[in-house]
Amino acid sequence: MTANGLGQIGLFFLVLLALVKPLGWYMALVYEGRPCAVDRILGPVERGFYRLCGVRADEEMDWRTYALAMLLFNAAGLLVLYGLQRLQGVLPVNPEGVGGVAPDLAFNTAVSFVTNTNWQAYGGETTLSYLTQMLGLTVQNFVSAATGMAVLIALIRGLARRSAQTIGNFWTDLVRSLLYILLPLATLFALLLVSQGVVQTMNSYQTVTLLQPVNSAKPVMDALGRPVLDDRGQPQTEPAVTAEQILAVGPSASQIAIKQLGTNGGGFFNVNSAHPFENPTPLSNVLELLGILLIPAALCYTFGMMVGETRQGWALLSAMTILLLCFIPLGLWAEQSGNPVFTALGIDQQPGTEQAGGNMEGKETRFGIVNSVLWSAATTAASNGSVNSMHDSYTPVGGLVPLLLMQFGEVVFGGVGSGLYGMIVFALIAVFIAGLMVGRTPEYLGKKIEPYEMKMAALLVLIMPIVVLGFTAIATATTTGRSSILNPGAHGFSEILYAYTSQGNNNGSAFAGLNVNTPFYNLTGGVAMLISRFWLALPTLALAGSLARKKLVPPGPGTLPTHTPLFVVLLIGVVIMVGALTFLPALALGPIVEHLAMAARP
Repeated sequence: MTANGLGQIGLFFLVLLALVKPLGWYMALVYEGRPCAVDRILGPVERGFYRLCGVRADEEMDWRTYALAMLLFNAAGLLVLYGLQRLQGVLPVNPEGVGGVAPDLAFNTAVSFVTNTNWQAYGGETTLSYLTQMLGLTVQNFVSAATGMAVLIALIRGLARRSAQTIGNFWTDLVRSLLYILLPLATLFALLLVSQGVVQTMNSYQTVTLLQPVNSAKPVMDALGRPVLDDRGQPQTEPAVTAEQILAVGPSASQIAIKQLGTNGGGFFNVNSAHPFENPTPLSNVLELLGILLIPAALCYTFGMMVGETRQGWALLSAMTILLLCFIPLGLWAEQSGNPVFTALGIDQQPGTEQAGGNMEGKETRFGIVNSVLWSAATTAASNGSVNSMHDSYTPVGGLVPLLLMQFGEVVFGGVGSGLYGMIVFALIAVFIAGLMVGRTPEYLGKKIEPYEMKMAALLVLIMPIVVLGFTAIATATTTGRSSILNPGAHGFSEILYAYTSQGNNNGSAFAGLNVNTPFYNLTGGVAMLISRFWLALPTLALAGSLARKKLVPPGPGTLPTHTPLFVVLLIGVVIMVGALTFLPALALGPIVEHLAMAARP
């Protein structure tokens, strides 16, 4: 790696970590109901909204009521989004006149955005109207992110309270997440993106004249619209000149802002942040990349403030950062080393140079390998799923990095809220293992971790691998699943494994090379996303309720400090051990064997 590349990565993380404390402090004030910078302006709006909806903000809920409110709210959102897609052909704000979405694709897309996954089996500019993009997808980008943040805050209250029966009010946590955090940040972010040239317009698609017409050939058609065949039975062609191009535009910047900040991912356009209208400049690339990790990182400081010991938040943030920084160099080495297959074909990859060197297949030359690999690692570590390069075109080891980061359980930063509550669960497992070593009842933040808590933690750890590996096995064992594979062998298996890993971790990125817009993949993927979102949120809320009821246990000589470097190392070891041991056999059948086969080629 060059000094320039190291400098870019180092500067990015310095800016990110510098923003953690001020934003984390502000979010803690918001959730604790304390005065913050904007409460005089937004407070009346918040109270007016409660009156309008009949919500009693001061009425707290136990974990079951909290969970029920969360499930009902998201179920309503799923139905509304499904209906918008099916009826968009007859609804307004549809300048291109696109028709309704097919039932299986509409189901998959509705589930995808409600679960904060944003998996896209469609092309946004050819499938969805402006109304569906704004009222459907963008709204869900906000509320699905706020749902994850609300569940996290409930768990934090469970750890902070003692002998309590309640964990907060879901509606209050949801509204505060939206009104005080996501909306102001997204508004500022959208304005910054517009300043860089990200499109934001309600105009219809634009037809432009090409500076250099393109000569091509088109088939000759008969009066019935059928191709005319020559004497050999091949379609006849005639010269054609293309002098115009249709440019897809729309209200993109507003959706891009919240898709990054809410770790939703996806994109207004099919190719996501590789599209010049979504991500036109190096500065927009840095801003969008920063948006992916900003709130998940800052929530660690919020956690520390709310439990009364900021060192606890810094410890979790340290574990996340170290894990991510360990995998970025591996991806850079794999991509900058180049592809030996290209070398055998006589293609000069200039390994080690900044922009053109190494494996540039599927990458934008304006971003180069460093910014492409950094994005691929951040987006899969943080449950975001947006891309600025084609992961399917990475080398086997380069593709292994984002795949493994997801398989760790989306806890290396992870989604807003969901990533941190996943890492807290791994912290509970770490103290449980340490307690077994010394023969003491494990404790975390003064709460004893007993059988019920470990059962809930086990569910959180086991459900995701069961979903991912189960659906991968079904897809590879059935003719219907295999029929969508466009690349045979180990790489085709990697594409299926990546698809279900992405959906089973609510990430949303794709390896591509796999036709997933089929009833089989749309339905099984939708089920995988539903399970992975809500069957993990429910045990988390159950944990919150159980921990809130516990009394505070004073630390003793045998209490394991959970803010020290030793605990950070133990926590990292537990995350790696669980993820690697669970998925190593599947990875051996995909990217690992593909790498060995590629290296063995003459």
